[in-house]
This record gives sequence, C-alpha cells and structure tokens, in this order.
Amino acid sequence: MQAKSEILDFLVHCADDTLILGHRNSEWCGHGPILEQDIAVTNISLDLIGQARNFYQYAAKLKADGSTEDTLAYLRDNRAYKNCLLVELPNGDWGETILRQFFFSAYQFLLYEQLTHNKDATVAAISSKALKEVTYHLRWSGEWVIRLGDGTSESHDRMKNAIDQLWPYTGELFMPAVYEKNLINANLLPDVSKIKTKWFEKVQEVFAEATLPMPSPDTWMHSGGKNGNHTEHLGYILAELQFLQRAYPNSNW
Repeated sequence: MQAKSEILDFLVHCADDTLILGHRNSEWCGHGPILEQDIAVTNISLDLIGQARNFYQYAAKLKADGSTEDTLAYLRDNRAYKNCLLVELPNGDWGETILRQFFFSAYQFLLYEQLTHNKDATVAAISSKALKEVTYHLRWSGEWVIRLGDGTSESHDRMKNAIDQLWPYTGELFMPAVYEKNLINANLLPDVSKIKTKWFEKVQEVFAEATLPMPSPDTWMHSGGKNGNHTEHLGYILAELQFLQRAYPNSNW
C-alpha cells in the first residue's frame, strides 16, 4: 500500500507540474508578440493541460475513492499541490516565459523518454503520447532562446536577466522528493537526479548557439514545491483557476 501511495504522489506531481505551467502559458492567449506565436504558446498550454488530465485520471482511478480529474485539479488547497516552483513563477516578459518553457521541456523530454519504458503500462502509455508533444515544445522553445539570445542587444540582455531569475529554480527538477526516492529504490521510477547531466548538456548546447552565458551547476537552488511548500504565486493561480468550480460546485455547461 505504501508503494501505491507513493505512485499516487508521483502521478499528482506530474499532473500538477503540467497543469500549473499550462495555466501560466494560457495567460499569454491574446497577448503574444505576434499572432503565430500567440497561437503556438496557447497550443502548448493545451498540450500540457491534456497531459495533466491523463495523469489526474489515472491517479483518480488508483485512488478509487470517488475522486475525478476535476476534483484533483480544482478542489485541493495549495499545500496539496506537488508541482515544482519553476512552473508557478510569474510569466515575466516573453523571454522569461520562453526560457522557463525550454528549461522544463528539456527536463520533461528526458523524463518521459525513460518513463516510456516504465513497468506500469499506463504510465508508459501516457509518457509515450506526451513525449511526441514535448519534442515539439523543446524544439520550439529552444529555437526561441537562440533567436532572442543571438538577436538584438536588448533581447540578449533580457534573456540574461531571465537566466538570472529562473536558473535558481531549475535544481529542484533533479532533487527527488521522498516519494520519488522510494520509487527509485524499488525500480519503479528512473532516477531523476541522473538525467541532470544530459539536461545540462542540452541547455549548454542551446546557450552556446544563443551566445548566452552558462550559469554554474553549483548555484544554490530553491526547492520545496514537490513537497507542498510553494511561493505566494501559487495561491493567486489557484484562486483564478479554481474559482468557477468552487463558486458553483458540480456545475455543467
């Protein structure tokens, strides 16, 4: 039963990551720098929310207590959310949003690549489908990092500022929470700490082409989101995200 509880925690963690980042990206709808990219980032937000649905649905099935994807998304308080801090940070300017997506997509790509071979057939299937979407997310965001980093002096400076703002939140991606550690020890989950090297190499490759400085991997990192300890920003996200369901419970279109 302990393993089941830890699997549920991991599924909710994956769902929360993608739900919150999908919501953040959706805030760009109608505000993108050009129409094509406005549509692109909105479509990415839909992909991420779709991934969240798949993980929530499977978690609800395993819980078997009447939970649904909607109750898991809309009826939990912020301390119950297990998303990493990176995805809940404010969008900032276009460069910050792009860089956050690139950092997260590079991590997701490596994680899902390994989860496609997971012993749990449902986790493997969800990851396999999501990997196709994340491959595009990574390519799209990486191209934008290069375009802005190696663009004008202003876009280059904005990307350097985005690195300063976001880099200290990337380390948490590779810090296993207790539920992850136990699943790793039971060979039910790939060791997220071991994909850090490949992630760093991918970031380094793109930053070199973007003429951006590569921060030290030994920088002090924020953490706590995977265990429910969040920034103040998540509360504001949930107030907007959950309002309709909480104000009009069980409402239908």
